[in-house]
This record gives sequence, structure tokens and C-alpha cells, in this order.
Amino acid sequence: MEDIRNVAIIAHVDHGKTTLVDQLLLQSGTFRPNQRMGERVMDSMEIEREKGITICSKNAALRWKNFLINIVDTPGHADFGGEVERVMQTVDGVLLVVDAYDGPQAQTKFVLHKALAHNLQPIVVINKIDRENARPHKVLDMVFELFLELNVTDEQLDFPLVYTSAKVGFAKRELDHSSTDMEPLFEAIIQHIPPPYPSVKNYFQFLVANLGHSDYLGRIAYGRVVSGSIHVGRPVFRLCQNGLRLRGNITALFEYKGLEQVRIQEALEGHIVGLAGFEDVCVGETITELEDGSALAFVDIDPLTISMRITVNDSPMAGKEGRFLTARHIYERLMRETRTNISLKMLDTGMVGHFEIQARGEMQIAVLAEQMRREGYELVLSRPEVVCQRAADAQHLLEPFETVRVDIPLESLGHILKSFSRRKAEVVKMQHHLSSVHIEVVLPTRGLIGLKTELVSLTRGRGIMTHLFKEYGPHRGEIFIQRNGGALISMETGTSTVYALSSIQERGRLFIGPQEDVYIGMIVGEHSRPDDIKVNPCRAKHLTNMRSQGEGRYIQLDPPVKMELEQALEFIGPDEYVEVTPRSLRLRKKSLGASL
Repeated sequence: MEDIRNVAIIAHVDHGKTTLVDQLLLQSGTFRPNQRMGERVMDSMEIEREKGITICSKNAALRWKNFLINIVDTPGHADFGGEVERVMQTVDGVLLVVDAYDGPQAQTKFVLHKALAHNLQPIVVINKIDRENARPHKVLDMVFELFLELNVTDEQLDFPLVYTSAKVGFAKRELDHSSTDMEPLFEAIIQHIPPPYPSVKNYFQFLVANLGHSDYLGRIAYGRVVSGSIHVGRPVFRLCQNGLRLRGNITALFEYKGLEQVRIQEALEGHIVGLAGFEDVCVGETITELEDGSALAFVDIDPLTISMRITVNDSPMAGKEGRFLTARHIYERLMRETRTNISLKMLDTGMVGHFEIQARGEMQIAVLAEQMRREGYELVLSRPEVVCQRAADAQHLLEPFETVRVDIPLESLGHILKSFSRRKAEVVKMQHHLSSVHIEVVLPTRGLIGLKTELVSLTRGRGIMTHLFKEYGPHRGEIFIQRNGGALISMETGTSTVYALSSIQERGRLFIGPQEDVYIGMIVGEHSRPDDIKVNPCRAKHLTNMRSQGEGRYIQLDPPVKMELEQALEFIGPDEYVEVTPRSLRLRKKSLGASL
């Protein structure tokens, strides 16, 4: 095992860790010199490439000199932190990637805390040093402050440091050194990341950290061989989470070679592999060769703080675009997702066709809904709500709190502070720069709902926000937050017309254009005033023998506002839904026939 290094790459979102993995794979000779490879090859999901973020953790393996380096690429967004937590037990060290200008952010602290809690050896990688505004010395001081804030030991504070530019493809140990490749980073990994520690047990133990699927072999469990060895065909036992012990045979073994999975006959201690043989295996379970063996401890994840209801689409347009429409289809898909994603939980609502999903954040549920719509599902989503708890005395209500960091233009400071005040936020730190302000606040998770949209509006798109779960604390009372305008609700079913929309747009912003199908109760725009009003977007101009004064006049419509799914979830109120279909996103009232 001395020639094995298992390492995870952790960072805040958009600090360049996936691009760094690309360079490591390329310069290790994993790809042929003439082989075409796109950017961010580890981001294999279509939605990951569109959003530019990593959503699911992925494995790769490369060889450098005589060493096998297993790399796990982890998400950088706080909503997908469960992916980070479950891979920590499969690696022996981490590369902590920090942007040379932004420095440590909210997720940086989260992932570093998780790594240090597992006694993993960190290597700090200050990336993007080729940026014009890079400040690596200042960022290094900020990293030291972060380590001190986490109460690390002297040994952990003496961390190895590497400066890189993943985009250009070079690394160096000191800023004044010259380098044209990533060799200094490879050497740091070999020198400072320890090999797998030998287990005192001599029988096979395997901890399931991730799941995949094969059309020929069924479910594949990925994880690390904690002790012993295993070969194809050997009988083993699955130690279920409910205490059952099920017997089965290993039908296939896989290891990684670059990004590809290669079938092998035997896996040894310390290797990160995939195995097939149990169709219903779940993340966190143990597979061992002893029936009376003990289950391996699995990491406890942070609590789920956001809840949302997913229901069957019951609008008049249901079934026109999707293939999977019924409650059974949605239930099976959600169950399949919760088996592989430990940071998602489905609860029984007691109502047919209604499912409650708990997650880390609204973006996590929005990504799940986006994946489902691309697979052909139709569903309806409610407004996000927070998950509260009761204190130990069962008398006081506790709610989740988040640490929020924003970077905003100086001229927007007053409006942002006023928004934070309405959301019961407590300012922790404020730093003034030349033309911007950095603010750190602690606010209830309820206050996050709609905050991103408001921040974009108040800062004219120049504000940056990150957030991270902090703790559960005493409930701070009602937060009275209303969107600026009410809803323009269709009072007719039909097709929208230019003539009708030209008069409706005088009352607010339109969400639809001409020649779009609408139905009664559908929200076609945002009213310029706080109250909801009914409008008729299908009204047509009737032909007469009389010539009107405006006959032949050109009608100009403003471009309709097209929201993404996350924006739509932040926009809707408690009595509204987002209708999600493969080709459309529609806003509607919960009760379509109710009068206003």
C-alpha cells in the first residue's frame, strides 16, 4: 500500500478545482497527446456544464511515476455538502483549493472543518495566481486565520503550500520559483499525503460511499476496501442499516483508470473500487466476508434545513409534454434519488400524490427537479420552507441559522442592510474596500428565501453571496417579507394575444409572450402593486366596420421575463406553485378555481 495515495479535492464553488483535476489527468499521461478532451472533463452531467459547478462527487485515478493516485472531485456548493461528507472516510488527505483573490469563503471553512475532523492531511493550493488582481500573500494570511479559527493543532497548522494556475497548467512551491508543469503538486501529494494505514483486521471490509448503475450488472457500490481483500465470486454479507445481514456474491469488481472503469478480478486493502452483487445496497452500509462482523461507522451529516412539497401535476396542461405523470412514477424516482443521496430525505405527507422532500438548500431540490424534467417527468413544486426542531425541554422552538457573506458595491450598502434588518439578521463583520463592502451576517434560514433575487436587484447584478449552515437556535419571530408586486392571474383559458398583452404590460412585468397557452389561475406576470389582480391575456380585438383612431398602429411588447427554476421558487408565495414540465416552467395558484 505504500504506492497508493487517496486524495480528495475540496474547495469553495468556482475556485478552480475541477480545472485542476483536468491538468493532473492531462500531465500524468492519462490521456494521449493527440486525444481531444474538453474543459472540466470531470463534470460529466449536462446540468453541471451549464451551471459551471460540480454537483456529484466523482472518482478518477492516475499514475505518476510508480504511484497510484486516486482522486475524488467533490462539489463546492454548500447545498451539496453531503457529497463532501461521505467521501471523507475513503481518502487519507485533501487538496484545499483557494482562489488567489477571493481567499477562503463559507464553503472553504465547511470542507476544511470536515477534513480536519477526520484527521486528514491538508495541502493548501492557492490557485489562479496568474490573475491580474491576485493577492496570494494576503490569501495565505487569510488561510492561516481560518486554520486558527478552527482550533487546529500545531502539526495541522504547519501545512504544505503549493501555488498553481490550473488554467495555464503550472505549479510551484514558492512564488519566485519558475515552473511550466504540475510536477511540484505531484511531489507534494506523494510526500505529504500518507498511504492507507494498515488495518488490524485481516478479513474483508468495505464501506459504501457512493452508488452507480449498470444496465448489465445492476447497482454498483463504490468505496474503499478498509481491510482484507476480495475477488470476484467470493460470498460476502451486506450489513444493512436496519440490522439485517444479507448474503450475496461479488459478481464484478471495478477500479478507475483515468475516468474509465476497468474490470478487475481482485481488490486489495486501501484501494477505491466499485463492486456489484447487491441490488438494494445503500450508502453507508458495510459489506464484509464475516456474517457476524461489525458494521463500519459512517459519518453523520449536517441536519437538513429546507423542506419542499412535490406533487403530481394537476393543471389543465398536464400530460402534454411529459412521459412520467403519475404519483407512482414520481415516488419511484424520488426513492431512487434518496437511496443514493444521503443529504436528501423523503417524508410521508399522508396525502396521495404529495411528497415532502428535505434537503440542504433550495438549489439542491431545484437541481433534482431540473434533472427530473429532463428525464420526462411532470411535477409541481411548492415554496421552500425551513425545517424547525424542538429544544430538549420540548417547549422552545428552534430554527436553523446560516452564516451569509456578501460582497456588494458601496452605493448599495444602505439598501442591503435594510434588507438584512427585515430578515432578522445580525451583522458579525463588515470590511470596507475601495469601491465595495464585505459583510458577514448570521440570519435565520427563512431569511435566505428570496434574498438572492433581491440582492441581484439591489446591486444591479454586481453582488456576490455565499451561505453556510451554522446552527439551530431560538426562533426569532415572524419575518414579514413580501415581494414587491402581486400576481397577474389569468381569468381565461386559451392562447395569449398581442392585443391583450399590450394592455396587461401597463400593469406590470409579463412572464409570457404572445401565442402561448394559458389557463385559469396561471400567473402571467408580476403586478406593479402588492395586490393580485385577474387579467384576460386571451382577449382579441374584434373586427368592425368602424375605423378606430389607433387602427394600424404598431404595438410594441416588452420582452417577457423568463425565470430559471431557482428564481421561480424564490418568487412564488405560500399560495402558489411552480409547474415543471420538460419544455416549460409555469407559475400558478394552488387553487386554480378560487376567486380572489
